[in-house]
Amino acid sequence: MRSVVLHSLLEWYRKAARPLPWRREPRDPYHVVVSEFMLQQTQVDRVAPRFNGFVERFPTFQSLAEASEEEVLTEWSGLGYYRRARMLHEMAGQVARRSGGLPRTFRELQELPGIGPYTAAAVASLAFAAAEPVLDGNVMRVGSRVLALDEDPRSTEGRRRLKVWIRGMMEGQHPGEVNEALMELGATVCTSADPRCGDCPIRGDCAAERSGRQTDYPPPRKRRASESLRWVAACVVESEGSWLLQRVDTGPILRGLWLPPLRELDDEADAASEAVQMLPFSVDSTAIVGTPVRHSITHRRIEVIPVFFENPHLEPPAAGWRWIDPKDPGVPTSSLLQKLIEIRSGCSGYPSSDLATSSMTS
Repeated sequence: MRSVVLHSLLEWYRKAARPLPWRREPRDPYHVVVSEFMLQQTQVDRVAPRFNGFVERFPTFQSLAEASEEEVLTEWSGLGYYRRARMLHEMAGQVARRSGGLPRTFRELQELPGIGPYTAAAVASLAFAAAEPVLDGNVMRVGSRVLALDEDPRSTEGRRRLKVWIRGMMEGQHPGEVNEALMELGATVCTSADPRCGDCPIRGDCAAERSGRQTDYPPPRKRRASESLRWVAACVVESEGSWLLQRVDTGPILRGLWLPPLRELDDEADAASEAVQMLPFSVDSTAIVGTPVRHSITHRRIEVIPVFFENPHLEPPAAGWRWIDPKDPGVPTSSLLQKLIEIRSGCSGYPSSDLATSSMTS
């Protein structure tokens, strides 16, 4: 990239960059790590409001390492993909025990839990000024258009060409600033569906813009086939409004979170009967089957059928159960719980047209 175009990119970034909380100078390596973990598979507008609370609660690797997993998951609650929080917690423990603290090199960073090539490049460049290109989706899109890259940017050859291009820009510049400028450009100007080429500071070097084929790059990505699931949720609510939750201790998703008991539902199964079987005590109330809730986790598309019970505050028999105030759960949970709460709030006058009633005692 010609020096005048690179200068335009960096000048644009310094004026137009969103004031995200982890971009405060001087960069705190811990803040860089936390933000990168949070930003994996979660949009910036969801991460930004949660970042400050997390680093205030756990201001250092040491304080994060000393916290319990449940405390970490509670503070992470709502960001989804909770495996990231567990890996961050594990990584903090290793860093806290390590004599040199957080490694500074791309290679050493990848030896820590939860850090792959992308996160290692981001931390090394942003926190330690290492000349490591960061290839997120935004950067790949910008580079594919500037270079009119026919290869898939995720392929070996595509990534190689993009890294050569980015490293050329990093010569004589702060590598982290170059990476962030390209990421910001892709997120706000060089967008996927409707790029604002007139506002782009590097349009003079963009081969795709010159040919009028901006949206042809990068080529479409093959998507993973989605999986459709059907669950039932047994939602027990006592007279003061507390909900009975169970900690999820098994399965590939939602592990460590607190939710109403959930079970996969066969097509022929009766939701109310299945819900009763999941509860830790007998219920003597009418089962109210609510409107199904839609919930997505990675490639899974889940239909959750809530079954509501009004019940007195009976003490659950095991430690893995707890009554919680939905306004202040105090335990790590999922946005699925809020969806179930909203369904119940919208149909509090039992029965309603949205609810099916089943006489159920056990």
